[in-house]
Amino acid sequence: MAQNNHKKYRNSKQRTKILEILKSTKDHPTAVRIYEQLRTEFPALSLGNVYRNLNILVEQGQISELRFGSTFDRYDGDIRPHYHFICEGCGSIEDLDIEHEDVLNKKVEENTNYKVNHHRLEFYGQCENCLQ
Repeated sequence: MAQNNHKKYRNSKQRTKILEILKSTKDHPTAVRIYEQLRTEFPALSLGNVYRNLNILVEQGQISELRFGSTFDRYDGDIRPHYHFICEGCGSIEDLDIEHEDVLNKKVEENTNYKVNHHRLEFYGQCENCLQ
């Protein structure tokens, strides 16, 4: 989870557009896919600039970063606690419409000497398209 440190950033048309893209999709795009969507609107945009803006949005708590290792990192405009299904066939990531189980945090705390702030849970398998 992003920590809310109170750095101020100037408003950026590119960052605003990145946030719009992420809030309007359930696809969990990569930085490269976001960059490809923005290239025509912002010809001077670099992939590094997209990564910087994504990092700022994560830092501000406006989006979530789903880390799966280097090029597989995805971004999510839905910051509410929720679970994901990851297809091992095509790599798609879907939000699961099931209740987020906060009781799991309590279970861990009851069975350890840990203080749990949050948890992330992913399910892996084959999506409907890959099963056909």
